[in-house]
Amino acid sequence: MEESKSRFKRICVFCGSSSGKKPTYQDAAIQLGKELVERRIDLVYGGGSVGLMGLVSRAVHDGGRHVLGVIPVGLTPREVHIYIYMNPSAIQLYYITIFCSGSRGYGTLEELLEVITWAQLGIHRKPVGLLNVDGYYNSLLSFIDKAVDEGFISCTARRIIVSAPTPKDLIRELEEHVPEQDEVVSKLVWEERQLYVPESEVAV
Repeated sequence: MEESKSRFKRICVFCGSSSGKKPTYQDAAIQLGKELVERRIDLVYGGGSVGLMGLVSRAVHDGGRHVLGVIPVGLTPREVHIYIYMNPSAIQLYYITIFCSGSRGYGTLEELLEVITWAQLGIHRKPVGLLNVDGYYNSLLSFIDKAVDEGFISCTARRIIVSAPTPKDLIRELEEHVPEQDEVVSKLVWEERQLYVPESEVAV
C-alpha cells in the first residue's frame, strides 16, 4: 500500500476496551489503524491491549508506525505492554495532533466531552473527530444539535465536532477542518501556574 503524507503527525484515539456486538465496530477499528498507517500518522491511545483499542493499536504497530499508550496507574494490573503516566489527559494533549473517538461507553464520552470543552475554551485548536459507525453517535449528535437550537451551545462550538461514518472519510474531513474561536475565547491565555492557597481556606 502506497503511503500518503498527512498534515497530522499524531492522532489520539479514544475507543473501547470491549469489542462491541457488531463486527462493523471491529472492522472500523482495524480500518482506522490502517488509515493512520497509510497517511504516516502515529497513534496515541488509552494503552490497552484488548477490545477496539487493541485492534487499532495492533493495526498501527503492525503497519510500522509508532504507538504511545497512556493509562492510569490503577488500570495497569489488567493490561500489558503499556506506558504509564499519572495524568493521561494532560499527556495526551501534549503529544497529540488531533483527537478521534470510536465507539465506547462512559469513558469515551467523558474523554470526548473534555477535549471538546478544551477546544471551546481555547486550550487547544485541534479538531475532534467522531467515527460514527452504523450511526452509533446519531443520538448524541442530535442532542448536541438540540442544545444549539435551544441556545445552550453556539454554532461555533458545534463545529468543533467532525463526524463521518468511515475512517477514510473522517480523516479526510479532519484534514480539511479549519478551527474557529469566538472573540471572547480568542483573548483567553492558558498557562500552568502553581497557586498558593492558605491552609485556612482549604475545605476539609
